[in-house]
Amino acid sequence: MSLDPQVALEEFLSAVREHYAAAAHRTSDTDPRVEASYMALADAFEIYEDALYTAFDEVTPFELFDDVEDAKDNEDDDFDEFEDDDEFEVLVSDDDDSDDDDDDESDDDDDSDDSDEDDRDR
Repeated sequence: MSLDPQVALEEFLSAVREHYAAAAHRTSDTDPRVEASYMALADAFEIYEDALYTAFDEVTPFELFDDVEDAKDNEDDDFDEFEDDDEFEVLVSDDDDSDDDDDDESDDDDDSDDSDEDDRDR
């Protein structure tokens, strides 16, 4: 069952105010009131966004910090296969060998192209 977006909005705004009050009156870096209000704010935001989407097919322009970090972790996982330096070197050296053959043949072509370019510049 989905929550009415207006109710979810009021609860979200209340959580924002509570988090502000906790942060403004922080007693230490590990103040449990700040931690609890942070978590409540994140929960209220998700409930609000879900209600907003369900009712109006709309989303907010915000992302929770944990969601952003998870997304970055997933992007980093895409490159995990290249963490093995030996594997990467083999991939590079295979490409380099095939390119060397092409480069030797194309050097002659490049010289003729350069003279054509020189003629065009004049």
